[in-house]
Amino acid sequence: MFEDTKVAARFSVQDLQRAKAFYAEKLGLEPSEERPGGLLYRCGEGEFVLFESGGAASGEHTQMSWEVKDIEATVEWLRGRGVMFEEYDVSGLRTVNYIAEVRDSEGKLFGKGAWFRDSEGNLLGIGQPMS
Repeated sequence: MFEDTKVAARFSVQDLQRAKAFYAEKLGLEPSEERPGGLLYRCGEGEFVLFESGGAASGEHTQMSWEVKDIEATVEWLRGRGVMFEEYDVSGLRTVNYIAEVRDSEGKLFGKGAWFRDSEGNLLGIGQPMS
């Protein structure tokens, strides 16, 4: 039933104008639609909404990720815009120059990833799959 439907992410933000500025200045994204209390963004075939809420993001897991063709170039572009990347050195995940090799449970490399937080604490990622 859902396999052919469009899917979209929803993120709460405490300060909608601060979040709008972060997504514009740091990620180069402008909302496709502005609604009272919310912003709609379209990226490729997907979309996400930022909505104002008193709740805080948990920031404990990746809430949204973009797939890119060149993660090294993307990380450098984002760093040039002031994005601060997370560093990890935990069991099975270690970043080097902000980028981690992502492996399956058998240790086979299937991609690279990097993570950062938006102005509201949402944990966002970029990934490059290995062909």
